[in-house]
Amino acid sequence: MSKILALDDDIQILSIIKKALENDKHSVDILDNIEKVNKGNLSKYDLILLDVMMPGTNGFSFCKEIRNIVDCPILFITAKAMDEDLTEGFAVGADDYIKKPFSLAELRARVNAHIRREKREYHNRIISGNYILDISEKIFFYKNEQIKLTKSEYEICEFLLKNKGQVFSLEQIIEKVFGFNSESDCSAIREHIKNIRAKLKHCDKQPIETVWGIGYKWNL
Repeated sequence: MSKILALDDDIQILSIIKKALENDKHSVDILDNIEKVNKGNLSKYDLILLDVMMPGTNGFSFCKEIRNIVDCPILFITAKAMDEDLTEGFAVGADDYIKKPFSLAELRARVNAHIRREKREYHNRIISGNYILDISEKIFFYKNEQIKLTKSEYEICEFLLKNKGQVFSLEQIIEKVFGFNSESDCSAIREHIKNIRAKLKHCDKQPIETVWGIGYKWNL
């Protein structure tokens, strides 16, 4: 079951969307005004359906505003399907669009296709708060910003994130990340973590916590 948020100022359309997608075993929240959105809760959704023509803040503006804080697919529901409108939608971060009036079959097909694709991609990613680790590409992101780490810095982050909440000593990090025969020592690990923190200093929360007298853990 996936969690979906649908935003449209037409209550009737929202009711139709909710019923159709709940028949596919999704959990669907509906809102008829963008101002009612709690942005702090957006990360819990697997997909967002967003009407373009909304009172107050329109769908394009809202998508651009939230694209850096949500990683899920955003699908526009729109009566505007001119080339320039679609270009604007994709430019602000939309993944797809559904043109009004739409059939329930099209709605369900597009939503389920994006959720299936997203689940396949998430299999190769680990998400922790605003941090995303792409295992297949060995890339580390904060929101949509790639954080340029060295190979050793990345491997430390991957190890701690895969075992988040667990505390590891410097010796354990050396053994688990670099192997028994590694020439790295405790001071090198400390320096790597210092550099990681420096690269994340502009982020909202440092993910690697020092547990004094023991070692380090990923704490998000």
